[in-house]
Amino acid sequence: MSDGREPLAVKTEKKECRYLEELFRRYPVLEPVRETVYQAHGILRDCFAGGHKLLVAGNGGSAADAEHIVGELMKSFVKPRPVPEEAACRMRELDPVCGAKLAALLQQGLPAIALDGHPGLSTAFLNDVDGELTYAQQVLGYGREGDVLLGISTSGNAANVYAACVTAKALGMKVIELSGKDGGRIRAAADAAVIVPETETYRIQELHLPVYHALCLELEDDFF
Repeated sequence: MSDGREPLAVKTEKKECRYLEELFRRYPVLEPVRETVYQAHGILRDCFAGGHKLLVAGNGGSAADAEHIVGELMKSFVKPRPVPEEAACRMRELDPVCGAKLAALLQQGLPAIALDGHPGLSTAFLNDVDGELTYAQQVLGYGREGDVLLGISTSGNAANVYAACVTAKALGMKVIELSGKDGGRIRAAADAAVIVPETETYRIQELHLPVYHALCLELEDDFF
């Protein structure tokens, strides 16, 4: 029986990735990472088109970035994302009042999970096993072949993010790195390593935001 969902289909009429091109026009300093940003976009587009999900891991400011990315993907960013009509009809049938509100106000999402937001699980694993492996544990639990892990680390050397990347690769997932400096150890595990051309942490983070905003905008344009 159908669950009321319509499969996500990539639009085919678009000839230019306009949000990515706008990114490089607005931030010419990012021109050296043009190829890897496009690679990251292709990996994410294929992931969502195949019915898979994105996991995002980072620490500190990068954890905030992980939550930010999920917020842009899981609801409308700049375009409307209405509930599929079959699901909307079923909502209204189940409850004419509540269902009508759900059908009118809910928005389709691109499935994404930030791994920093589970304190009960993370603190239990920290206390009982090894805190350095809490992201890896979640990747093992959530991850499936075809999913993608986005590892955010300004140095590319965050031990917990690296462990998550190794786990993801072992499960048949793709890995995208968002970092700076020389990409660190995560670079070797990444299918696409977006290493922005800065070395100071705050400057790296300042360039991460326009990169992931452009990716989220492009993905929304791909599917909605």
